[in-house]
Amino acid sequence: MVNQGRILTGHRPTGPRHLGHLVGTLRTWASLQDAYRCFFLIADLHVMTTDYLHPALIKQSTIEVIADWLAAGIDPQRSTLVLQSAVPEHTQLGFLLGMLTTVSRLERVPTYKDQIQALGLSPSLGLLSYPVLQAADILLYRADRVPVGEDQLPHIELAREIAQRFNQAYGTTFPLPQAILSQTPRLPGTDNRMMHTSYGNAIYLRDTPEETTRKIMSMFTDPTRIHANDPGHVENNPLFTYLDVFDPNPGEVSGLKELYQAGQVGDVAVKQHLAGVVNQSLAPLREKRASLIQRPDELVEMVRAGTSLARQTARDTLTEVQERMGLDLSATWRKHEPLRDDPTLVGAFC
Repeated sequence: MVNQGRILTGHRPTGPRHLGHLVGTLRTWASLQDAYRCFFLIADLHVMTTDYLHPALIKQSTIEVIADWLAAGIDPQRSTLVLQSAVPEHTQLGFLLGMLTTVSRLERVPTYKDQIQALGLSPSLGLLSYPVLQAADILLYRADRVPVGEDQLPHIELAREIAQRFNQAYGTTFPLPQAILSQTPRLPGTDNRMMHTSYGNAIYLRDTPEETTRKIMSMFTDPTRIHANDPGHVENNPLFTYLDVFDPNPGEVSGLKELYQAGQVGDVAVKQHLAGVVNQSLAPLREKRASLIQRPDELVEMVRAGTSLARQTARDTLTEVQERMGLDLSATWRKHEPLRDDPTLVGAFC
């Protein structure tokens, strides 16, 4: 194992993971585990910005996310799984970093503007400061690499700015994190919009083969194609975006594209082929997931172990930050207080 640095990344537990997560993040995460020390964060505090009125949903979604991660190849023996809300240093560091971040800078974050429009509500303090807490998540473990999609690049840039501002003010403490961009095209949903749980257009990792087939058979294709023998377009056609990702035979995909463009194969035939390919690709993952989801106590214990390990790293970082910022008494007490296994970790899932 060659350790090239530290990675911090994660998901908000907003529900079971779908194919967009698998292709866009989970496969990348799994491939990084042997080259980096990876911290994978179950970012349940971040869910509170939008779903704070649905506590039961958050708890169930957390279990679903853990099962999906492990089924997709995240290995708690090679990586550290962390429950964000069980590590108070996240919010403590976020508060301190907030002193170095202006309101006007946060209001310029593109995702903040997008969320305001999407929610149609007055923004909360939590939503405004979301990127600062995200920066704290990264810097707490002194991560120097963060796998993200393009929409998260402004957040990484802000984290770099905050780290640099802290280093200039108090001395070098944090590395400046670099983004690792996914090289896989983003999978569209069944309606050709971004795949998203709230849109009802997602194919979930937990879906049965029958559910997956039904969703694929309803997928958006080429709106200009009226009859099966009309020449079709493969560009921006979700069927072929999926085939490029899931079909292990590129030559077969190229042949289907040529037939489709020539009007020699219909949408139904392509969808049937795609359903078979996707279900075959997901079969091992689904078998593993079905076994994991039946053992929630084991999932909790895996995350408890990872969180306890991460807590020590987080504590060391916060102690140094407090000392540098002049909070010496607090830092001294922190050094001499023993870390105890937190029994409330289990309660977070039950």
